[in-house]
Amino acid sequence: MIALLICGFMGMFSETALNIALHHLMIEFDVSAATVQWLTTSYLLVLGTLIPISSLLIRRFKTKKIFITALIFSITGLVLAANSPSFSMLLLGRIIQACGTGLATPILFNTILVIFPPHRRGVAMGMVSLVMMFAPATGPAISGFIVEYLNWHWIFLIPIPFLLLSLCLGLIHIIDLSVEKKPAIDFISIVLSTLGFSGLVMGFSLAGEEQLGWSSLPVTLALIIGGISLALFGWRQLKLEEPILNVRVFKHPMFMMGIGLTVLSNFIIFSSNLLLPMYIQGGLGLSSADAGLLLLPGGIINGIMALITGHLFDKFGPRWVVIPGFIFGTISVLVFSQITTTTNGLTIIIFYTLLMVGMSMITTPSQTNGLNQLQRSNYPDGTAIVNTTIQTSGAIGTAIAVSILNRNQNAILSQVSNPESPVAKVEAIVYGIQHSYTFAVIIAIIGLICSLFIKRVLVTQPTLK
Repeated sequence: MIALLICGFMGMFSETALNIALHHLMIEFDVSAATVQWLTTSYLLVLGTLIPISSLLIRRFKTKKIFITALIFSITGLVLAANSPSFSMLLLGRIIQACGTGLATPILFNTILVIFPPHRRGVAMGMVSLVMMFAPATGPAISGFIVEYLNWHWIFLIPIPFLLLSLCLGLIHIIDLSVEKKPAIDFISIVLSTLGFSGLVMGFSLAGEEQLGWSSLPVTLALIIGGISLALFGWRQLKLEEPILNVRVFKHPMFMMGIGLTVLSNFIIFSSNLLLPMYIQGGLGLSSADAGLLLLPGGIINGIMALITGHLFDKFGPRWVVIPGFIFGTISVLVFSQITTTTNGLTIIIFYTLLMVGMSMITTPSQTNGLNQLQRSNYPDGTAIVNTTIQTSGAIGTAIAVSILNRNQNAILSQVSNPESPVAKVEAIVYGIQHSYTFAVIIAIIGLICSLFIKRVLVTQPTLK
């Protein structure tokens, strides 16, 4: 578990750690904001392509083989990115690194489901949430210090020794949790899955760019291709005797509930991890290190709460954890929708921490409760769907938040006599972020209403001895 947790943590940390460094990379490599954003978009695209077929990989290859392959990809990508002389080399390293994360993350979930009985999965999944939420939450905070006092290369260098440790531990201790089989590979399904998930991620990511927007041709084509391909992929899985991804797991109501609540909470988490650093630096005029310092307490508390909420879930079930989580989340985003250029740092610390507490109370219990409803043979399918949902909803939430930010920011700048004025730019970005968080308030309220219908599910199943 330590080997898998280290590997998963570093992969998810890298997903958001680069956000604060994007401005520096634009200057160093002389690229536009739209171009540098591909460092994030490409990472999400690879995850959106690999994770949906992870169910097939888990069934076809032994656990240790997948783990070693994932570590090799991750370390190779980090080495390339850290020593990149050009933007194209940095992007290539980023893509290779994402391949490692896409292979490793589903193993982590599947291992939890196989080796822990249902009545102990809350705490176990809390450890996974420590990775899935604590890592991306602390990514911007830690990278803020790295960029301020070192340079962006260290964002890629620091994870390497940890991944080497993970590789050594895995070579010694990781056992094979599945028998290596040769299930039929349906290449049409793989193509449809790739077009579907990557098309949606691409479409929503492009929609967030100021130069394009939701009505542009590239965005429209990407969303249409992604949507149609995804629908055909689901239809084909229902017709195959050996589907790549068994979509019949969606017939379980609490699994569906868990997926839905995960989508809503990830809208809030991923958009906040992008909006708040922009607000702190662009709206308050603070440094990258200051941004990291203000966000760090929330990231730390988030990790601690992941373990606590897992224990609470095992004892009380999801209802008495998820509902308060959405209440805390709603209060927090409501406060952020009212921020101004004079909001003090203590307010950000308190309510970002409260937001992270609330989100940790939602994700672990709702996902665990939903996965508990599945039979062991469907664990790879359930984990693939959960992880795909996390990445896809993160991309969608971020794109919507950025598009709302851009639209409102431009609306303010179009009304002033000197849109290039520093004061006007500051007021515009704060106004845009206020409206982005208004959208987050709506999402949080919808999640709160849905959480009222969650019920505990406990399926007694044999576990690995």
